[in-house]
Amino acid sequence: MHSSGRWSGDSRTAREIGQQPATWIRVADAVRRARPDIGDLAGDDRRIVLTGAGTSAFVGEVVARDLARHLGRPVEAIATTDIVADPLAVVDDRPILLVSFARSGNSPESVAAADLLHRLTPGLRHLVITCDPAGELARRWSGVADAVVVALPDEVNDRGFAMTSSFTGMALAALLAFGVDVDVEALARAGTAVLDGAAEHATAIAGAKPARLVFLGSGPLRGLAREAALKCLELTRGEVVGIADSALGFRHGPKSVLDERTVAVVFLSTDPYARQYDVDIARELVQSLGEERVVVVGGAPGSGGAQVWPVPSPPGLPVAGYALLAVLAAQTTALACSLALGVTPDNPFPDGEVNRVVQGVVIHEFTPPEVS
Repeated sequence: MHSSGRWSGDSRTAREIGQQPATWIRVADAVRRARPDIGDLAGDDRRIVLTGAGTSAFVGEVVARDLARHLGRPVEAIATTDIVADPLAVVDDRPILLVSFARSGNSPESVAAADLLHRLTPGLRHLVITCDPAGELARRWSGVADAVVVALPDEVNDRGFAMTSSFTGMALAALLAFGVDVDVEALARAGTAVLDGAAEHATAIAGAKPARLVFLGSGPLRGLAREAALKCLELTRGEVVGIADSALGFRHGPKSVLDERTVAVVFLSTDPYARQYDVDIARELVQSLGEERVVVVGGAPGSGGAQVWPVPSPPGLPVAGYALLAVLAAQTTALACSLALGVTPDNPFPDGEVNRVVQGVVIHEFTPPEVS
């Protein structure tokens, strides 16, 4: 099925996907107001650890490289789920700025990770970027010395099951909070252009009736691929299996997943060096699946012979900023597949097998081993 024009729909999820370019302007305003409080929170020698769970963890994976280049020091993305399970693996003798990403701030691991590291790391500082100022994480660290809470506009706090506006809003907020130069108005215009053509491309992918959707990206776009695969799983209730990897890593075993009901999506990097590997895997996938079942996001005609989903990239946009445009393709594709399967995207798990805010997590008491 092919159609033209902006992706639209009656679901809350569709509206939250479509509103993103407009929300980016308001996110920038919110961060601008918070910048004086953020100030020198990072200092000159602190480790910067970006954390979150699920989609919020992928925010860190997407922005870490650009933050590291801008700040001139390593920036690590470590999921809260990893911190809670093995907190001592994160701690060393260096002071840390913990940057916590959270839509609601009520996930048990998000609250526990911040508390654990606060106990274990002398002089820990916190930057909480959240979509809900009433959430547990925001309440816990508001008004605390050496902690800043940046609350994003209310419309970024997605009410749908899957995180969409909250993902791009928090990623943009992180870049701006640390002073990365992003022309937000140009970004919003480019996002509108992507959404204007989304219906044709997303419905074409859904019309291929994939049982498996493979998403590949290099460098920071591997985090984007992981988020794309998760959106596919969530919004289709797991009926379409999402697989994520890097362009080079995919050949090392994961390529076994390819079959006649697979569609592959390659996110082409804006980095000329990494892009070569993306084009190589796209060509290889066309040989395996045929050109109709391979989509290159951000490519131009001739991108390995695959189908092309154009994504404009404003001059000077960092790779993480480009990821905010490319994820619109992933979000609309997941939504199109959900609707094609008759799944309700706002509530794909009506029986509660999977929840909007994770449930069933028991946070066990952690006692550091005695040092002899």
